[in-house]
Amino acid sequence: MTEKARLEQCQPDETMDNHSYNHSYNFPSDCNPLTNCKSARKPAGSTVVNMGQMGKNPPRDYIFWSLCNTLYVNFCCLGFMALLYSIKARDQKTQGNLQLAQECSDKAKWYNILAAGWNLLIPLLAVVLLVLLLVHLGSSQGSFDFLGEDGLQNFLKLFSW
Repeated sequence: MTEKARLEQCQPDETMDNHSYNHSYNFPSDCNPLTNCKSARKPAGSTVVNMGQMGKNPPRDYIFWSLCNTLYVNFCCLGFMALLYSIKARDQKTQGNLQLAQECSDKAKWYNILAAGWNLLIPLLAVVLLVLLLVHLGSSQGSFDFLGEDGLQNFLKLFSW
């Protein structure tokens, strides 16, 4: 078989017009992708990839902030709720649902703000209460010396009425 005849056999059998996307190719057994028949095929059309809206940033997921709030204090499980919404926002972002990802991102952000507020407020209140207790004990009748020889006995006097 001559080269020209072989190339003609490798031409696609078009079942529709040239602008259609559905081509059926009929290749003889002696024509495989490693032969010159491949060069006789018509070039493919252009491919358009939709990258979404340009200029608009995808929503943030706040996953690291949520993880820190979950592991530290986690008052009323606010950090855990933030972590759940952060994971959901990341999942929706990867699936391309940016509207639901933005909603979950906003919820994760507010849960993180609440959790961070409580995580800072509780230790701050504990320190303030400790300072107030020590100031009160220092100004009450007789000074309590907790670090001296009778420190433990003085400490136990606080709890006896």
